[in-house]
Amino acid sequence: MRIIVTHEQADFDALASLLGAYLLDDTAIPVLPRRMNRNVRAFVTLYGAELPFVDPHDLPNQAVESVCLVDTQSMVSVKGMGAETTVHVVDHHPIRSDIPAGWTISCEDLGATTTIFVEDMQERDDEISMIHATTLLLGIYEDTGSLTYTRTTSRDLRAASYLLQQQANLRIMGDFLNHPLSPDQQSLYDYLRNHLETFHIHGHSVVIGCGSAFGLDEELSTVAHKLRDLIDPDALFLLISTRAGVQMIGRSTSDHIDVAEVTSRFGGGGHSRAAASLIKGRDLDEVHDELVELLPEYVSPAVTVSEIMSHHPQVLPPETPAQEAADRMQRYGYEGYPVVKEGRVIGLLTRRAVDRAISHRLNLPASSLMNAGEVIIHPDDSIDHLQRLMTDTGWGQIPVMDTEDRQIIGIVTRTDLLKILTSQAIRPGHLNFADKLEGAMPQAHLLLLKTAAELANEQKAALYIVGGFVRDLLLDRPNQDFDLVVEGDAILLARHLQERYGGRLTTHARFGTAKWMISGIRESLAAALHRPADADDLPEFLDLISARTEFYTHPTALPTVERGSIKLDLHRRDFTINTMALRLDGRHFGDLHDYWGGLNDLRENLVRVLHPLSFVDDPTRMLRAARFEQVLDFEIEKRTEELLVEARPLVGQLSGDRIRHELDHIMDLEQRAMILERLSQLGLLAEIHPALVWDQNNKDNLEMMSLIEAKSLRGIRLELNKKNNLRKLAYILWFISQPVEKAQAIMRRLRYPSTQVKTVLSACRLWKDLPWVANAKLSAIANRLEEVPPLAIYANFLAARDDGICSNLQAYQDRLNTIQPGVNGDDLRRHGLPPGPIYKKILSALRDAWLDGKIEDNFQEQAFLDELIRNETGVHPAS
Repeated sequence: MRIIVTHEQADFDALASLLGAYLLDDTAIPVLPRRMNRNVRAFVTLYGAELPFVDPHDLPNQAVESVCLVDTQSMVSVKGMGAETTVHVVDHHPIRSDIPAGWTISCEDLGATTTIFVEDMQERDDEISMIHATTLLLGIYEDTGSLTYTRTTSRDLRAASYLLQQQANLRIMGDFLNHPLSPDQQSLYDYLRNHLETFHIHGHSVVIGCGSAFGLDEELSTVAHKLRDLIDPDALFLLISTRAGVQMIGRSTSDHIDVAEVTSRFGGGGHSRAAASLIKGRDLDEVHDELVELLPEYVSPAVTVSEIMSHHPQVLPPETPAQEAADRMQRYGYEGYPVVKEGRVIGLLTRRAVDRAISHRLNLPASSLMNAGEVIIHPDDSIDHLQRLMTDTGWGQIPVMDTEDRQIIGIVTRTDLLKILTSQAIRPGHLNFADKLEGAMPQAHLLLLKTAAELANEQKAALYIVGGFVRDLLLDRPNQDFDLVVEGDAILLARHLQERYGGRLTTHARFGTAKWMISGIRESLAAALHRPADADDLPEFLDLISARTEFYTHPTALPTVERGSIKLDLHRRDFTINTMALRLDGRHFGDLHDYWGGLNDLRENLVRVLHPLSFVDDPTRMLRAARFEQVLDFEIEKRTEELLVEARPLVGQLSGDRIRHELDHIMDLEQRAMILERLSQLGLLAEIHPALVWDQNNKDNLEMMSLIEAKSLRGIRLELNKKNNLRKLAYILWFISQPVEKAQAIMRRLRYPSTQVKTVLSACRLWKDLPWVANAKLSAIANRLEEVPPLAIYANFLAARDDGICSNLQAYQDRLNTIQPGVNGDDLRRHGLPPGPIYKKILSALRDAWLDGKIEDNFQEQAFLDELIRNETGVHPAS
């Protein structure tokens, strides 16, 4: 086979060169890079269906006969290549001196490699589609700075002109090209961003921003462009006070708002999507008020859903098996079906959910696999409303319901929306939490993150802080336990950090993870970060993880891992509230990435899974759902709870180690009793083991953990802060009232260490005997506790609600720590007694006599010893 490849971390020139080489030779396979710049990745995500690129994982298992290497002179690794593979390079960079012998190379001194391919197409007079022409023009524009860089040539200009003749779309390009701001522009941008007004007019959002720029000499249109990208309104108007007057800038993303008509009312002009006006002799507030009053005249009603929907939709009843749904999807090519019961929409069944079920050999009904919800739209609703609905729900197929008779009369899909929008790329909302992030972290931590982010930026990799840290930051309960995900090579980034600052490194190539151990270099690292006094604030290590995706070969299996994007990496996580990430590198510092509605669920206090098979993929998530619900004071979302109940039997198939790992996390928390009670309500404790019950006694016992400081057993050595002893104490209190046989069975199921099992079982046996302690002699208590671990003794003392029991246990402990026996084994030897069991018998008897007050001093002890020896041997001890 013959392939076309380019460099990793591909920009638009690389992507366009791949396309250009393919359009000139469609017998070769254009292989998509594994890593692409963010704007390139966003473009491919939206328009990839119209592009010929092949994912490297989907290449056939064949030998590679030849490679066309474009926009680079460095070969990338592709399976199937060998010594016989020929390589031809097409590039616009200077020829390197180390090109391997045998390679052929075509290099042109141009602004973009794409221009080389476009010139050949122009010569052949090939027909090019709008998206193909736009992709090629993006390649030229990005590498030439929109034809402004000094390396731009006349040939680049002619190629761009030809692509415009082929209907390349400048609006799409504007959405995906990046324009950096100057410091003064950035300052104005930051002010405007925080002082925007939003008006909803005829179903459209119109945003107005007011500010001043008396000292700004640079153009303002770039600021308007950036703000439009940020907030993605239907129209944006900026009113800026300048030395020359009030500058009005209008930008529109909708055919229903002609900003040129608006600015013409103020003496300006332009075209429908971009216009401006300089208004002299009037103050900004006056212009603002007139603009707000005029806008309703110039905003037309939007296109309605009825104009783009498909009639006579296919829907599924809730009992449809997964295999039948898969057959229909394959037959008709649909990516999803609405699930309808008695004329009411109850969910959406997606191809992804069906494929997952079938891969697990589960022929579940649609009702168990669907994304639940009654999401509908009406024929008179606007396209803008449809777009927002799809964005908010994630549904790609939405049923259209007649407003009057409530019958489903059509369906509208994401493809329908893209067709009508044609040139409008759907951009996610943008929020930045840089200030919150910087305010929540110690300076040393923050500088360490920024240092890692700078190195990531140098290797053109994106760096994110993800998961629970972001969730807690947004809940204003920040912690310093965080994960860093690299959209690229985490191990390479970790090595660069080690090379620059030292420390030790451990890596796991299979998972693409690295742990940078820095506890030994804290002082030198703090000095390098210019925070020498903050060395102790630095963490012991930094975990770096390559962005990855996971799939499960069967229920309860551990995941199989593959490299992926940040979006896929976040999708593998358990709940939406844990799927948010903050980007750290470069100008993106603090940008929120929220692909799965985590921020909305955070605001609604909901714990929600990402897809219907989440609990099937990993049943431990059921235990975590209850934990997050109680710790955060949230609620498990209704559909999520339904899915949990359906998947509940899978908990019984989990290994004891995996269950115990989750329970350990629970027992470390103050809310442990609330979480276990919730697990019981959900039926999960019984699935772990039938004997694992929850009742008021369990709750009362565990809640005694809060009294550890107030209810101490003086004289007993516990070391609760060592070796997870607090956690062990919590387990004892949970199991203490269980019959010994059941406690032993539970702990065998959960594979607890033998030493912990011994302690728990000792506590259970003592609990059974505990009422007797209230009136027992201290010597009897001593004999009963002789083989009982201190932690088991204290657990019984803590859980006991009988004052007599607690008083007698404390009296025993106090007496034990105040008596001062003088006799030991050496004394017995001097009395002529041979070593043996008699030593223990005599020493125990002496101890008991001390405890019961029969001995008060060493003289009495000696007399008592003489009596014991006489009784045991029949011989009076020698004096």
